Amino acid sequence: MHIDLYLVLGSAVVGLLVGLTGMGGGALMTPMLVLLFGITPSAAITSDLVAALFMKPCGVAIHWRRKTINKDVVRYLCYGSVPAAFFGTYVLHLLGQSAVAEHRLEILLGSALIIGALAIFYRSIFIEAPPKGAAHVPVRRLPTIGIGVVGGFMVGLTSVGAGSLILVLLVVVYPTLSNKQLIGTDLAQSLPLTFSATLGTLLFNHVDFSLTSSIIIGSVPAVIIGSLLSSKSEGYLLRRVITGVVLLSGLKYVGVGTTALGIIAGLIIVLITFLTIRHWRHGQRIVVKADLVAEPVQGVVALLPTWLDGDL
Repeated sequence: MHIDLYLVLGSAVVGLLVGLTGMGGGALMTPMLVLLFGITPSAAITSDLVAALFMKPCGVAIHWRRKTINKDVVRYLCYGSVPAAFFGTYVLHLLGQSAVAEHRLEILLGSALIIGALAIFYRSIFIEAPPKGAAHVPVRRLPTIGIGVVGGFMVGLTSVGAGSLILVLLVVVYPTLSNKQLIGTDLAQSLPLTFSATLGTLLFNHVDFSLTSSIIIGSVPAVIIGSLLSSKSEGYLLRRVITGVVLLSGLKYVGVGTTALGIIAGLIIVLITFLTIRHWRHGQRIVVKADLVAEPVQGVVALLPTWLDGDL
């Protein structure tokens, strides 16, 4: 088994950023593998899914100790996400590994990244979870299972969604949960989801174990270090910068030209500057009551991913 030192170093950088910012690894690791190392989208997705299984337990343990996990919501999420993630890996297998299939997969992955980045900026401006969550939150069973189905399928197909898509859907369905509760609940359900996706990947798809080992060796220790450092730094600006990079990566996947990317990059810098200045001046974002945004948000609910970290 060959261990690529450059892949180890690249994975360590991504793992550190994930630990520092709380961003879902799929939105960073897969684009890095494809755009920087020239790895095919299918190989990048399958390797990222397997490696993610080794990255999740540390975060779950932290939130379990802090008692920020809503076990009932986790259970109903898993009813939908676990089988859907398994099915998503099977659909990935059906797409094949031809040049046409890889291109289609790039489009799907790019679209997921674009939607996620736009939703992150949207939530940064308009939506805020309450600082303290409700002591008891009634479980909305069918919507929660539906969230699991949508998020789980996207994770199995593209490796993106466990720490982004599912979380923003939880914000819509459970607006009274605090940021910490949302993060802990999403992270807890992502562990069985990732296990299901990993199992499906091993059964239906080819996994490059040399590539996967390089990712694990680099990312897992870096995630732990980043998580320890994150408690000493707010990381608001860093999260916004990474969001911009993810958006540009998604646009690159779907074929946006260099000139257009340059213009969009300039607009992103202006937006990040505005958000950061406002955050530093006021200490918090504009808060919009959940009932004022719920109806339009529900209309595009599958198009609004967000951070694994709740401080957006």
